[in-house]
Amino acid sequence: MTPMTRTDEKTGGAADGFAENKAKNTVVIKLSRDDPDPEKLKYCAEVIKKGGLVCFPTETVYGLGANAFDSEAVKNIFIAKGRPADNPLIVHIAGYDMLNIICRGGEEQRKRIALLGNAYWPGPLTMIADRDPAVPDEVSCGLPTVGIRMPDNKIALELIRLSGVPIAAPSANLSGKPSPSKAEHVIKDLFGRVDVIIDGGDCRVGVESTVLDITGDVPAILRPGAVTLEDVIKVLGKGELPDWKKAPKKGETPRSPGMKYTHYSPDAEVRIYDGSDIGGIRAFIEKEAEKEAGNGKKVGIFTTKEGAGAYDEKRFTVVYAGTRDDLLTVTHLLYGALRDFDKKGVDVVLAEAFPQTGVGNALMNRLYRAAGGCVIDIGGN
Repeated sequence: MTPMTRTDEKTGGAADGFAENKAKNTVVIKLSRDDPDPEKLKYCAEVIKKGGLVCFPTETVYGLGANAFDSEAVKNIFIAKGRPADNPLIVHIAGYDMLNIICRGGEEQRKRIALLGNAYWPGPLTMIADRDPAVPDEVSCGLPTVGIRMPDNKIALELIRLSGVPIAAPSANLSGKPSPSKAEHVIKDLFGRVDVIIDGGDCRVGVESTVLDITGDVPAILRPGAVTLEDVIKVLGKGELPDWKKAPKKGETPRSPGMKYTHYSPDAEVRIYDGSDIGGIRAFIEKEAEKEAGNGKKVGIFTTKEGAGAYDEKRFTVVYAGTRDDLLTVTHLLYGALRDFDKKGVDVVLAEAFPQTGVGNALMNRLYRAAGGCVIDIGGN
């Protein structure tokens, strides 16, 4: 293996090759997304095989991975993140050969996996199928099902392949915080809590995968993502998107990550403003921002390029994330914006609402969770 480059504990940053923190034993490895060094990936795979934790990039967000068949390693994922014990994980695979050792779904489930996989794997789609008993209860929190995904990232796929086992992985952030779309986000949250962090550049999609339950008569999206309801119906001929604002009942284990708890939240308070007229929304937010600033709070505003000129940039921290006719870009930029608000010491974030169509469902789902459900409807005024 190539020599390591060491950094001190204060920096914890990635350099070309390896950067190691001796005190906490976190190794940061910088890899090319398109041409990752096989020797360095073998090192990471050995960590997985020995029960360690490796943070790795995917096309959605960075994942915090462990051997899906190692109960103790899976438990350590929950400990590292501070994750609630009833929030299930997703199992990542590198090829269809791994399906037989993970799921025990019948003919209809396998047909759906084949059809959807042909269309969207590798890619940002997780399918929930019946779980094989070989998958530990810790992965699915005792549920009879398991979420399975094949990520569209060469580093992730090679890591899984070289490890020789499926990798269970939630997002590589502290529980409840915005998910990491950059390696620096992972380093900030988990440096010193995991064995390895792979720096493989920015994530292309920037939000977690769509989670589709294929076990029922009508496939149901439990967590919206870049693969939309329209995409599912195009392949299977049917599908549904239940109201994602409804949380599981008290004491009920959610069937998918991202359903039960406040997620993706910055330290700042987040509020969403909705209504039928975007001009009216912006005028209302500007007044609210003035009121909060008058109370001594530092205000952040989440908008798009069309909002230029609507807000006082000298008084408020305004983030222009893409355009309203390109919600995929807005979604991609969301988590970085929420983390940047924290970097700038913002106390409250006032966010415009977005249309809940297509990928807009994923965007609003993440904003809604970040705001703890705080949506202010100003109507048409």
